[in-house]
Amino acid sequence: MSTDALSRSTPASPMRLIAVTGLALALAYLVVLGGTLIAGQWLINADGQPIASDFVNVWAAGHLTADGHPALAYDWTIHKSIEVQAVGHPFEGYYGWHYPPTFLFVAAALALVPVLPATLAWFAITLPAYLAAIRAIVGDRAGYLLALGFPATLWNVTATQNGFLTSALIGGTLTLMERRPVTAGICLGLLSYKPHLGLLFPIALIAARQWRVMLAAAVTTTAMILLSWLAFGTDTWLAFFTATPKMTDAVLAQGLADFGRLQSLFGFVRAQGGGAKLAWIVQIIASIACMTTVFALWRSKTSYELKAAGLAALALIATPYLYIYDLVVLAVAVAFLLRYALRHGLLTAEAAGLALVAALLLAYPYVKAQVGLGAVLVVAALIAWRVKTHQLSVLSASPVPTEPQ
Repeated sequence: MSTDALSRSTPASPMRLIAVTGLALALAYLVVLGGTLIAGQWLINADGQPIASDFVNVWAAGHLTADGHPALAYDWTIHKSIEVQAVGHPFEGYYGWHYPPTFLFVAAALALVPVLPATLAWFAITLPAYLAAIRAIVGDRAGYLLALGFPATLWNVTATQNGFLTSALIGGTLTLMERRPVTAGICLGLLSYKPHLGLLFPIALIAARQWRVMLAAAVTTTAMILLSWLAFGTDTWLAFFTATPKMTDAVLAQGLADFGRLQSLFGFVRAQGGGAKLAWIVQIIASIACMTTVFALWRSKTSYELKAAGLAALALIATPYLYIYDLVVLAVAVAFLLRYALRHGLLTAEAAGLALVAALLLAYPYVKAQVGLGAVLVVAALIAWRVKTHQLSVLSASPVPTEPQ
């Protein structure tokens, strides 16, 4: 083989490996989903009735909104009764509606059809957006397979949750920021439906002086708030503000949703038997560390890919409220890291680290521990190592000043 032919084929090898690995994992997920569907453990039970899962809270809130009672979405008793009505049978537990009234527009639209087709419609809308975001980051069609094969994708589907939408908005914000700042700001503004995952973005935007992105995000968020206030009334917003502390106490103080499921530092401390005070101290220290790191990173001359990867990963560490389906966002960080690594040479240590990330995420149902947090920390460490080597390479390439003769 000639040298020219080798130089053309070698760079494609890592991308081909990503595509093949993603395809293999995605096919395995299809087998898992098919098996659970046949066994009556996903979407529908053995009697052919819908199974109560996370999406039922969206449908119930949308149903109440379409019936002209949006504020009742925040009434736990009434909201649960509509969830039971949605699936047609009683079930244990409760899937609470914790989103701001701005998200009721989406919920009401989805509730126009029964819960099962609404669930499928939700995936039909959000999955392509997620795939498009990861493909745009990677810059190759292999990005589609990377997104499909990312392990958190499976858990988002089984939970019927919103990880695809969240990842599409964060990925869209970071992908479009340099070329289309207004569109990026709109994506960031739409992310306000889950504000706890966007806490670090204003810090990054201030550090990078991305004023157009900030303005577009602020206008989008404000417009959504005003429209929801006009559509759903003051009572709905008051109900949201009243219900939020109750939800926070139930999840973070009482652990009614199981501390072992929380994939945050807060959840880790509580799951190990630590008290709420200690957990908050650890989480706050970590959040402040994430804020200062993001500010320094986005003020530096580090490659944009590493800045974006760092922001996406640290956003997951900075929040106490994090579940396995939220870790679809980690695919954004991994995609930016791979884009940088493929340009500069993917190293064996990175491949091993990402394999460990996949193993941790896939172990989630079988290990009652914060394996998702472990995966985030591994990705953050890989990004930090690349940032350090990048900065050292920049320094070594800088000309050394000499004294005038």
